[in-house]
Amino acid sequence: MSQLSQLTKRILPFSDAVSEGLPLSDLLRLSLFQVSVGMASVLLLGTLNRVMIVELNLAATIVAVMIALPVLIAPFRALLGFRSDNHKSAIGWKRVPYIWFGSLWQFGGLALMPFALLVLGGDVSINVPFAGEVFAALAFLMTGLGLHMTQTAGLALASDRATDETRPRVVALLYVMFLVGMGVSAIIIGGLLRNYSDLTLIRVVQGAAVVGVVLNLIALWKQESLKPSTRQEREVHRPLFRDAWSDFMAGGKAGRLLVCVFVGTMAFNMQDVLLEPYGGEILGLSVSATTWLTALWATGALAGFAWAGRRLAAGSNPYRLAGTGILAGIWAFSLVIFSAPMQANILFYCGAILIGFGSGLFAISTLTAAMTMPTQGKAGRGLALGAWGAAQATAAGISIALGGGLCDWVRAIAQSGRWGEAMNAPSIGYSFVYHLEIGLLFVTLAILGPLVRQSGPITQLEKPQPIGLVDFPT
Repeated sequence: MSQLSQLTKRILPFSDAVSEGLPLSDLLRLSLFQVSVGMASVLLLGTLNRVMIVELNLAATIVAVMIALPVLIAPFRALLGFRSDNHKSAIGWKRVPYIWFGSLWQFGGLALMPFALLVLGGDVSINVPFAGEVFAALAFLMTGLGLHMTQTAGLALASDRATDETRPRVVALLYVMFLVGMGVSAIIIGGLLRNYSDLTLIRVVQGAAVVGVVLNLIALWKQESLKPSTRQEREVHRPLFRDAWSDFMAGGKAGRLLVCVFVGTMAFNMQDVLLEPYGGEILGLSVSATTWLTALWATGALAGFAWAGRRLAAGSNPYRLAGTGILAGIWAFSLVIFSAPMQANILFYCGAILIGFGSGLFAISTLTAAMTMPTQGKAGRGLALGAWGAAQATAAGISIALGGGLCDWVRAIAQSGRWGEAMNAPSIGYSFVYHLEIGLLFVTLAILGPLVRQSGPITQLEKPQPIGLVDFPT
């Protein structure tokens, strides 16, 4: 039986993430909240932005702002996590109330969203100024708030139940489940929207709202025990944030790493609001076909995660792996650009996979670098990871809004004739943003260079360790 147990641990993925306090059945059931979050992310960052731009003929600037609203809430995850840490309940629950109310916010936002989009697109007439913009912004904000609240409290609950040894592997499993949820949801939603109509859109989005609540209910059922906090726990004093931040920045590499994360995330995420509309408007792909792009992106991200896990477990330098992700991104956006003049859908699909691979590899590598960064004094790992998450989330939100705005601005100039007839092409706005992303990736390489030199050569471990994460990439 001992040999069989060891064989099971070697064969089954993440079988070493279980512990006495978190058996495999509870862990797999708890991970369903990540499937719910991945499904909502597919709708926000994939399906709906293409529908708004192509089917509803909305300006990319408006769409980019709407898509950016949920992402800009991400920096407040630290506050949500802090509140759940210190939540006072008569029955002792800390995480479950936040998962539940996050599920309700996510459900309300998705239930309102299709009607708000139809009003915004002019298909439904309401004699109230800016009613569509207000309702759509409210729907995206509600969904984003619920998404981040559910994910933050769910990850905290998983960390509470895991041991110190299994916690990194538990969080890594939850990250994989998030990507799997995105990929599977993209395929299902793409199939349901094969014959697009406004009624079908309403059914799919509101059906996703119901499925999300059901998955979260199953995930949180009997996951948190009743354990009121003690007086000693309530009287513990925390260090001041400004003192911890000063200690963190005194490490030397911290500032450059955060700048690298910020610029690199902007470079990878400016296409979030444009990739599916580009496939629909320029390459003539259907709603179903472009929705599957999210599945391709998730597949690439999973491949990047697996590659990073293999190399990091062997002792590879995380900064050099981040550089590999940046180079993959440069190739990816080049393929996307050339797919339009060549009318080659295969190049477009390969570019989408490489974008996921490069961004996933870059995110995991820089997160690992933040995890292993030396800290001193009052600066702990949590501060380093919080700073990493805030830099990434803020850059993602800004880049999404900026990408849509730049696309519209460049297209308006080209259509005015100021750049000549040759530049007046439907793809000019998209192409400008993709070229800008390639430029930002080269800037990120320049910022990353000194970190690679200072970190030393690649080392090989005698006994490779499985990859684990102590925090979840936003």
